[in-house]
Amino acid sequence: MTTFDWADVDTYLVDRLVGDRDTAAALATNAAEGLPAIDVSAAQGKFLHLVARSIGARRVLEIGTLGGYSTIWLARAVGEKGLVVTLEFEPRHAEVARGNVNRAGVGDQVDIRVGAALDSLPVLAAEDPEPFDLVFIDADKVNNSNYVQWALRLTRPDSVIIVDNVVRNGAVADGASTEPAVQASRDLIDLLSNNPQLDATVLQTVGSKGWDGFVYAVVNAQIPA
Repeated sequence: MTTFDWADVDTYLVDRLVGDRDTAAALATNAAEGLPAIDVSAAQGKFLHLVARSIGARRVLEIGTLGGYSTIWLARAVGEKGLVVTLEFEPRHAEVARGNVNRAGVGDQVDIRVGAALDSLPVLAAEDPEPFDLVFIDADKVNNSNYVQWALRLTRPDSVIIVDNVVRNGAVADGASTEPAVQASRDLIDLLSNNPQLDATVLQTVGSKGWDGFVYAVVNAQIPA
């Protein structure tokens, strides 16, 4: 199988099972506004939506908004009484995201905060918010371990933490790699392996985005002995 074949399968599955015009419109807007084409795929966006629904999430923290594509999927999952707090470094990206979530009809469920996430997260924690049910991390990869540490402070037992883009086309298995994002993925996996507060796995994915994968972690209700 090739990346071309994976993309063909994605197209078929998205046509049959996703096919959402509003979220597709957000992707078109992002492209027209010149945002980098690094959004999650349509199938992955639907997956995030289903995960949030399946755990009954009402409060979601997203680190890395970009143009709000995944934000829309998550906001639809939390419903009218839910909230997605999403952190975006680039003011221009946040501006595009605001337009996208408003046009998708979920603007009231989304709180977009602009600035470096490692600056925004302490501010958020100081507000003493209700715990988040789900955290989705899809930002600068070198800080993934830092983001997970903050996620632990802002969640509750049985909350879910998902971290995107950790397999890096298979390079995560290369201990000799000097590429910063690969090193960050390996550091993150070490953190997950050694932190008794988390029970985690990594699922590899193929599709229109090529070969990658994501962390799926659950905050432990009781720390194992």
